[in-house]
Amino acid sequence: MSNMRTEKDSLGTMQVPLDALYGAQTARAIENFPISGQRLPRPLLHALVLIKQQAALVNADLGLLDQERAQAIVSAADEILDGRHDQQFPVDIYQTGSGTSSNMNANEVIARRASQLLGTFGECIPLHPNDEVNLGQSSNDVFPSAIHIACARQLQERLLPALQQFENHLTLKSDEFARIIKIGRTHLQDATPLTFGQVFGGYARQIQLAQERLAAESSGLYELPLGGTAVGTGINTHAEFASRTIQLIAQEARLPFRETRNHFEAQAARDAMVAVSGSLKACAVSLSKIANDIRLLGSGPRCGYGELQLPAVQPGSSIMPGKVNPVMAESLIQVCARVIGNDASITLCGLGGYFELNTMMPLMAAAMLESIELLTNAVTLFGERCLAGLQADQKRCAELMEQSLALVTSLTPALGYDRAAELAKQAFHAGKTIRELLLAEQIFPEEELNRLLDPEQMI
Repeated sequence: MSNMRTEKDSLGTMQVPLDALYGAQTARAIENFPISGQRLPRPLLHALVLIKQQAALVNADLGLLDQERAQAIVSAADEILDGRHDQQFPVDIYQTGSGTSSNMNANEVIARRASQLLGTFGECIPLHPNDEVNLGQSSNDVFPSAIHIACARQLQERLLPALQQFENHLTLKSDEFARIIKIGRTHLQDATPLTFGQVFGGYARQIQLAQERLAAESSGLYELPLGGTAVGTGINTHAEFASRTIQLIAQEARLPFRETRNHFEAQAARDAMVAVSGSLKACAVSLSKIANDIRLLGSGPRCGYGELQLPAVQPGSSIMPGKVNPVMAESLIQVCARVIGNDASITLCGLGGYFELNTMMPLMAAAMLESIELLTNAVTLFGERCLAGLQADQKRCAELMEQSLALVTSLTPALGYDRAAELAKQAFHAGKTIRELLLAEQIFPEEELNRLLDPEQMI
């Protein structure tokens, strides 16, 4: 007995595995795009299926779809959302630029599974992927809507909470290190003192601003092009279909999704995605700066800055015994590099809006969802496995500060810029600290000198 069955679409017949829920169009996509082995990301698949599910309910209420068949579609969609049919979605990310292959993959799987649930498959005409599951829809409005839903949910449910926790870690360290004074550095050179509390407070503010930018830009994702069908005109869909379906999606997702004010813009362009990606990139830049600072300030343990002590989470070398590396920082920095690279891809995908449709949507969605997932995981782990156990070496901070020639800045009001610069050069060439030089030359009484060089007065 053959383990294949024959399915038909508008181009002819295709052989499909006997137990597959998908049909001819999915089979064609499998043949056409054996490129990366990367399937549709789960959040995007779930958003796509959620649209099909809520659309069936609305079409039934509008009298366009039989209630029993609509409920079968809803039940089949529930099974997919529960993860019971993941293997039935094999289409590669690098497919048709509109996402039609994945849209039809969803239509075919839902139609066949709904038919099985009705007990009608093989007994009468089964549910039709296009006429019933895709009723009132087009890949051109469904797929970009699914992208917006998936990305908005991942931002709100995963990344933004993770960034808030990351900010909390930084704020706690700012409070913990509030009285620890260290030397500042500008241009990688010694500068005037500040506290570690101030440093970490600056980091916390960076992440707070990153969240604000993401929240502001992600509002554009709440506009959905659903209802525009092929080119934005809404051909072959009920006038109430989009608003009612989107209302149900918003209730299910607990996010303020709404029908776009202009379907032509919403299908021809993916500017909202480009804007969100820009905010993700900016967030990655902030995170990379923070992680780099922390690993540099923790360099050593004896021949580097050594002002911070990073938690040891694993041996650092296969040849140097006892070496421990800043691996959590390195991991986060690599993630940031990937996100910045993904932003370049998303920008190029945004350029793929030709006339009435963008044709680079699957890649755009995959890159965006990867960035969100990577940042979520990386900031969570860095917070838990690095920031939470981070310690400041107060003795080392004091030693380096005393050695800094930048302390001469506090003498400028009393001596003038040129005289202070001359003393800094003298101290450098003599191998002395500013304090040692001034005590030796008796420029100030010792009590006055100690007051002028008191770091507490400089912060």
